[in-house]
Formats: sequence, C-alpha cells, structure tokens
Amino acid sequence: MIKHDGIIIALNEDGTALVRIVQTSACAACKAKAMCASAESAEKEMTVQLTVDSLQLTVGDAVEVMVQQKMGWKAVVLAYLLPFFVMLAVMFIGNGLLGDGATGLLGDEAKREAVLGTVALCAMAVYYLVLGMFKDKLQKEFSFTARKRDGA
Repeated sequence: MIKHDGIIIALNEDGTALVRIVQTSACAACKAKAMCASAESAEKEMTVQLTVDSLQLTVGDAVEVMVQQKMGWKAVVLAYLLPFFVMLAVMFIGNGLLGDGATGLLGDEAKREAVLGTVALCAMAVYYLVLGMFKDKLQKEFSFTARKRDGA
C-alpha cells in the first residue's frame, strides 16, 4: 500500500474529499537536504474516496491517503513503459519499411532518421490522446482512499 499524509481542505456530498498532500522527492529524508539544491517538494491537491469509518471527518483533519501498490505499478506501465515500447516498435517497423541508407525510400540516412523520430513521437502523441479518452475510466480504477491518520 502506498501512503501519503494529507489534510482535508474540502468535503463533498458524494463521500469524497479534496485533500492536500505534500509530495516529496526521494531525497527529502536525507540529512544533507538543507545544503542540496535537488531536494524538492510540492503540494498537491487530490480528490479521494473516504472510507466508511472516516465519514465523520471534517475540514482540517489529518488523513492518510492510500492507493494499492499494484495500482502504482499499473500507472507506471501505462504512463511510461507502454509508450516507450510503442515508440520502439514504430521506429523498428519504420526502419524496415524505409530501407537502409542511400538505397532506401528517402535516400539520405539523416532524413530517414528524422522522419522515423518524428513518426515515433507522433505515435506517442496518439497513444497519450487515446489514453486521455479513457480518463474517466482510469480515474475510477485508480481511486485513492483516505482514512483518519493514527494519532491525529
């Protein structure tokens, strides 16, 4: 289970809440972060589903926002790995179709590489547009839950 601490900033009538979390970088726990320019954090606001035992929460309460670990891995696959493989496949297939070097359809190898790179980037753009069309379905599947933080 992936967990973040947050604070409720608004409650909705549908059993959800708007929660502010502080998302920190991996090095935020480092003892040298005060002297390091790469230590960063950002506040994020997200809508979360309240658990049944957390329905009595009020604005300002400290909560723990959670999502299942497998959902995190699924998000990584959809956002990073799958588009990477789409890009590679387009480049390899395009390379096979356009031919080699001076004997290929485009002639100059630099032109062929430029065309392949452009087509691969366009394929990734199409992938993300299709992914965006399923935004509502994905938001339901990747739902975060919140419960009152222990000791709060």
